[in-house]
Amino acid sequence: MIKTRLHSIETFGAVDGPGIRTIFFLQGCPARCIYCHNPDTWKAGGGESDITPEEVLQVASRSVNYYGSEGGVTFSGGEPLIHGEFVLATMRLLKENGIKSLVDTSGTYYDEYTKDIFKECQVVLLDIKHSNPEKFHDICKCDFDKLLKVMDIANEVNAPVWVRQVIVPGINDTEENVIDLANFIKSHINNVYKAELLGYHTLALDKYKKLEMTYPLDGVKAMDKERLKELDVILQENLK
Repeated sequence: MIKTRLHSIETFGAVDGPGIRTIFFLQGCPARCIYCHNPDTWKAGGGESDITPEEVLQVASRSVNYYGSEGGVTFSGGEPLIHGEFVLATMRLLKENGIKSLVDTSGTYYDEYTKDIFKECQVVLLDIKHSNPEKFHDICKCDFDKLLKVMDIANEVNAPVWVRQVIVPGINDTEENVIDLANFIKSHINNVYKAELLGYHTLALDKYKKLEMTYPLDGVKAMDKERLKELDVILQENLK
């Protein structure tokens, strides 16, 4: 029986892909992002419980009337691609039952299952931490080449890619960074479904305190919403 470790489930999600979605947060992640708001998903052995593809289908089916033509299931984490065999089997089971699905990946991991997962994806939700290799590593402590390979795999199967980047004051909140991101997207992704900027927030502070962990960005203020809108306009203009 295929099963994997589940961290948590969110129902009626509206920001993790198209439409209304049920999000399954899977346990384990190779990245150590300085602004991660789910550090409790890092360790592979943690989490809530084990879950099977059949159990995912059972939970997802409860909200099927709300999915419409665009909604469905999102596999997030942690990093869902480290659960390749499980995710692929579950996506195929969901598809057999008329439910669309996608993965929300950090671009920090791939394996022999990734290509087939991307073939099944409604869209690949890709969080590009930074378009500069050194700054990418500074943010998530992972190899930039892995991101390039993940994008190559998406291109190979012509998967639609929804790009997101978290904008953090003092780190990447400049016009130059956003223009570089736009150019990076255009030169590395063949099928761009959408690109957007997400504002850094401080909601994870209490979680770090409860876990007795040091928060790397302690003291950094949340991203100004108006400035984020300005930067997003610049991104969209430079993607044309």
